[in-house]
Amino acid sequence: MDRATGPQQIKVVTRILRANDQVANENRQRFAEAGVYVIDLIGSPGAGKTALLEATISRLAPEISAAVIVGDIATTSDAQRIAPLGVPVVQIITESFGGACHLEAHAVKEALNQLDLEALDLLFIENVGNLVCPAEFDLGQHARIPLLSLAEGEDKPIKYPLAFRTADLVILTKMDLCPHLPIDLDVLRKNLWQVNPHVGCIETSAQTGAGLEKWLDWIGRTLSRSQDQAATPSPTKGTTPVVAQHQEGSHSH
Repeated sequence: MDRATGPQQIKVVTRILRANDQVANENRQRFAEAGVYVIDLIGSPGAGKTALLEATISRLAPEISAAVIVGDIATTSDAQRIAPLGVPVVQIITESFGGACHLEAHAVKEALNQLDLEALDLLFIENVGNLVCPAEFDLGQHARIPLLSLAEGEDKPIKYPLAFRTADLVILTKMDLCPHLPIDLDVLRKNLWQVNPHVGCIETSAQTGAGLEKWLDWIGRTLSRSQDQAATPSPTKGTTPVVAQHQEGSHSH
C-alpha cells in the first residue's frame, strides 16, 4: 500500500499557503486603495477579543470610522455584541465551509464585499479563537495583534511562538485578575521577549478600563503614520512594491 511521504504533505501545505497569500495580497491592495488600516486580532477562546473591541470602539475618537469582521466556527454571538456600538460588522461562520479554526484570506475577501471600505479608516478582524492556525494565514492585514489573558499563564509565548513572533503588538488582557492569580508577570514578559525581543506590550482590562488609553494612543499614532505614508508619493515611478512575505509554519491543530 502506498503511503504519503513527508515531502508530498509539505508540498500540499505549501500550495495552500501560497494560494492564501495570493488572495491576501489582493486584499492588501484593496485596503491600500481604500486607505483603510487593518488589524488582525488573534487569541485563544476567552482571551477577551470581543470585550476589548467593545471597550475600544466605544472610546474611539469620533473622527475615526471603524468596522469589524468577526470570525467564529459557529454562532453570531460576538457580532451581536458589536452591532449595538453602531459600527458595520460582518460575521464569518467557518462551519459553513468545514469549520476551520482560523480565517483565511478568501473568507475575508468575501466579507469585504459587505463593507464600504472607502468610508472606513480602521478595520478590525476578530479571528477565530485559536493561538495556532491564525498565525499561519496572512489576511492582508497591516498589523497582527495577539491577545493573551492572565488566566492563560506565563508560558503561552514559548508554547505558541509563531503567534507572538509575528506580532506587531501584544495585548495582555484581564489585568484586573492579577491579584487573584498565581502568575509572575516578569516571567511572562521574559517569555514574550525571548520569542520577539522588540515587540511592544500593553497591559489592559476591559472591565476597569486600565491600559485602554495606551491602546487607543497606539491606534491613533499608527493610523496617523499610515496615512502620512500613503500621502507620500513613491520616489521612483515603476518601482516594484515590496510585499510582506508570509511566514510559513507547519500547520497543525
